[in-house]
Amino acid sequence: MDNLIGFIGLGRMGLPMSKNLTQKGFSLMVYDINEEPMQELATYQARMAKDVAEIAQNCATIITMLPDSNVVNEVIGGTEGVFTHSPSPRLIMDMSTIDPKTTDMLAEKAHMLGHGFVDAPVGRLASHADRGESLFMVGATDDQFSILKPMMEAMGTTIYHCGPVGSGVRTKLVNNFLAVASCQFNAEALSLAQSLGLSLEKTLDVIYGTTAFNGQLKIAWPDKVLAGDISPGFTIDLAHKDLSLVMNAAHDVRVPLPMGAAAFEAFSSARARGYGKADFSAMLDAHSSLAGHAAPRLKSSDEEA
Repeated sequence: MDNLIGFIGLGRMGLPMSKNLTQKGFSLMVYDINEEPMQELATYQARMAKDVAEIAQNCATIITMLPDSNVVNEVIGGTEGVFTHSPSPRLIMDMSTIDPKTTDMLAEKAHMLGHGFVDAPVGRLASHADRGESLFMVGATDDQFSILKPMMEAMGTTIYHCGPVGSGVRTKLVNNFLAVASCQFNAEALSLAQSLGLSLEKTLDVIYGTTAFNGQLKIAWPDKVLAGDISPGFTIDLAHKDLSLVMNAAHDVRVPLPMGAAAFEAFSSARARGYGKADFSAMLDAHSSLAGHAAPRLKSSDEEA
């Protein structure tokens, strides 16, 4: 049992991350409410669990990658969760992006029960998870970090020990605030350029050479929305959820975020108009529709020729 890792949550991020663990030699027992990803991992010699209880009973280390605070609380602290069914102390690493208050509550309960609890939310996109290039922001003791670091190295390339438990998810919220809000700034700027009749290519050349540059616009967007691909890597719905967490965290510490509030409403508008399941770079399409013109796209090599 000591070498068996439990992995709960095999969605768009959890599946490739758990697959990377198995391919790097770790022994896994996996669980998801959907059987299909479990069957896929079984081809990599992962053991399929019938429920959360089986994971809790058999795995000394348990990793969760789940969609929201309520699900994390239920899976770990609920009546049929990890705490209820663990016969001895466990080391639990939650990689979900959730309300920091939920992390604090679970960490306190874990401590009372003799378990270790670590928050290690994930940075970068699903495509990075596919390639084992995720980034982790970790809240843990030094000893816990040392134990879990080899597992994170199997799933990613960049690991930051941000401080004690709770500091990982709080760092993630600050990071995602900038990443998500920048999509709205970019959408408005490029929509304006389109309305002014400017060349998208020339406009981007100028932006990339000034302090207006940002990672979403140069690294992510050219291969996504600017290439006409709005298939979901990280959806507008998930970005909206993260912005709501950001706003709540800011309210808790009485920090005003007027730009964040504007971005939150822009994402709410996009969701209301049917863009929720699209990639969050599709905020360009959502804003362009409000402006009454087609979303700008980079020319393909064939078009340039």
